[in-house]
Amino acid sequence: MQDAAFSLANKQVIVTGAGQGIGRAIATSVVALGGKVVAVDLNDAALAALQGELGPAQCAIVAGSVADAAVAEQAVAAGVQAFGGVNGLVNNAGVTRTAMIDKMTQQDWQLVIDVHLSGSFYFLQALGRHLLARAKGGEAIAGAIVNISSDAGRRGTIGQINYGAAKAGVLGLTMCAAREWARYNIRVNTIGFGVVETPMTETIRGEKFRDTYLQQIPLGRWGDAAEVARPVCFLLSDAASYVTGQHLSANGGYTIGV
Repeated sequence: MQDAAFSLANKQVIVTGAGQGIGRAIATSVVALGGKVVAVDLNDAALAALQGELGPAQCAIVAGSVADAAVAEQAVAAGVQAFGGVNGLVNNAGVTRTAMIDKMTQQDWQLVIDVHLSGSFYFLQALGRHLLARAKGGEAIAGAIVNISSDAGRRGTIGQINYGAAKAGVLGLTMCAAREWARYNIRVNTIGFGVVETPMTETIRGEKFRDTYLQQIPLGRWGDAAEVARPVCFLLSDAASYVTGQHLSANGGYTIGV
């Protein structure tokens, strides 16, 4: 017998970076659990394919960069138009630009900060404004935001100071929003992934770095996009109704004790 608290029925969730990898797995899982999705991505074709798979009644799409604050507003508006409102968000969109500190360009630094940190803020702010307006209007709400961080934001990483700094910033973003919005019943949490089998981790999983990383993962394997989507859905659900301002690691034990 299934526990209804784990259902995502009556949840309308914006998922950024939904065109592939973990974002696509999260969007698919949300719908499988009874929810509806506003999928955001730069890739129009990938969004169209996702909508074709999930169905337009369950999946609205918005093409654009998360580094553009206007796109965040468009995503909320799309959810209102398609589903009557939005009450969930997964800030998942990501990009990497790898270089050692002394060789990193200002452009590569700024791009990663813009996408991971500023982009997460823009979407959090846009959904927050929507939910606060509803709450202050007397509506009982139950908002849930999940920001995707990374082990790089907790342990540091070589060759990705831009990424590590952005992901550490996401932890602060989560705690501040959780404190501000708890009184409105808006929960904000973070999940940090280890190495998940997606196009963005191909370099780490390659022959040069494979053994070094696998030796540090107690479960001894890479993560799968579908399995790391499950704890995200847990934090979106009413099963996590008393969880806010927390950082969950889904990384095979890579950060045990950190």
